Amino acid sequence: MNGFKILKSKSVVLPQTNIDTDQIIPARFLSTTERKGLGKHAFNDWRQKTDGSPNPDFPFNQPRNQGRQILLAGCNFGCGSSREHAPWALTDLGLRAIVSSGIADIFRNNSLKNGLLPIVLSESDVQTLMQRPDDELTVDIAMRELRTPDGRVYPFPLDAFAQTCLMEGVDEMGYLLGKESDIARFEKARDAVW
Repeated sequence: MNGFKILKSKSVVLPQTNIDTDQIIPARFLSTTERKGLGKHAFNDWRQKTDGSPNPDFPFNQPRNQGRQILLAGCNFGCGSSREHAPWALTDLGLRAIVSSGIADIFRNNSLKNGLLPIVLSESDVQTLMQRPDDELTVDIAMRELRTPDGRVYPFPLDAFAQTCLMEGVDEMGYLLGKESDIARFEKARDAVW
């Protein structure tokens, strides 16, 4: 996965609340362990009409939203089952950050392990941001803040380990593998003592 310190993007607004992981990626698409290609199925049942044609009213089908990397979502985003395919589908769709007033814990943890930054702000702040989706937002992971073009700053919580992994573009295993020489040096010194 690619790391990032600064993300600049306009946003896609999905104001629905209680968007669960089955809406993010329906169960019928979970038969793969490949991350690539899941983005085309993200929000599948909302993106298509019953006849299979694209729903022009759905935000991700609108040309103006193509290439946007920040999703502004209603409260309780990512609730439901713990499928890791949900953040896989969203990152394959091109998203790097989700902003909501409530993000389910399991989804949040799965997102952080897969290069997708979950940002929790107050409901009033999220509603304010939703009113201006064409503003280019700046997400600064090092500073742990989201900034707007007119100078508003929204700090967000992010633990130091997750921050490091996102900036370096590694998951937990990748982080440990990056410390392999330090681990070997420690084990060698420990063996000498014991």
